[in-house]
Amino acid sequence: MPQPPLNRPGGLPAARAAHQDVLPSDSTLAGLAVLGATGLGLAAANAVSGGRFGVPCLLHFLTGLDCPLCGTTRMAAAVLHGDLAGALRFNAPALLAILVVAYLWLSWVLERLPFRARLPRPVLGPRARSALLPAVVAAAVVFMVLRNLPWPPFTALHV
Repeated sequence: MPQPPLNRPGGLPAARAAHQDVLPSDSTLAGLAVLGATGLGLAAANAVSGGRFGVPCLLHFLTGLDCPLCGTTRMAAAVLHGDLAGALRFNAPALLAILVVAYLWLSWVLERLPFRARLPRPVLGPRARSALLPAVVAAAVVFMVLRNLPWPPFTALHV
């Protein structure tokens, strides 16, 4: 089978080069993978210690405000124990964000496999996938504002 034409420095085929422009960078997704692995390790430590080990939130310590990640260690520990309801109670948006980032990372890995032609295509196209990460960040900011409002029903979002 003939090779696709190369049109960029570094030798990426034209079709893959077009996708490269709209996906998060390799370093961004690799950094998120390291952050996720670290978070999973912290959640495992929290689960093993019976909740005695946690990650203190500097924003909460300094201001009393809950950040978008407050409750995430307990959420991940609840997932490790199979308690999905508890995980959703601790931090539902973080659970959704973790699933989105895991999907992005898995798509990134699958696109780089040498035998990717035999694999199914990702559910979302490259433009939709490139919009996911900024959408997660925007949702986290909105969630942080809402969870710190002092009246019901938002007071239920405090952890």
